[in-house]
Amino acid sequence: MEEIIEKLKVQLIDQLNLEDFKPSDIDADEALFDSRLGLDSIDALEIIVLLEREYGIKVLNQEDGQKIFKSVRSIAEHISANKEV
Repeated sequence: MEEIIEKLKVQLIDQLNLEDFKPSDIDADEALFDSRLGLDSIDALEIIVLLEREYGIKVLNQEDGQKIFKSVRSIAEHISANKEV
């Protein structure tokens, strides 16, 4: 799980242009939205694209998205449980 978390931090920084952050700056349990990361709905769409492209995972509705995108750890847990092999 830690390997997925660390890879995901790097991917999120790249995908979302979080130039002021390093992977070590992001706590795996930190809220992604309404937090110091400053993510918004456009960033949520970018994360959806990332999950589809890199992991073959689709987010089908807003309720699932809110649970999945709670933190880096919650995204990693979802990837681990649903990744296409």
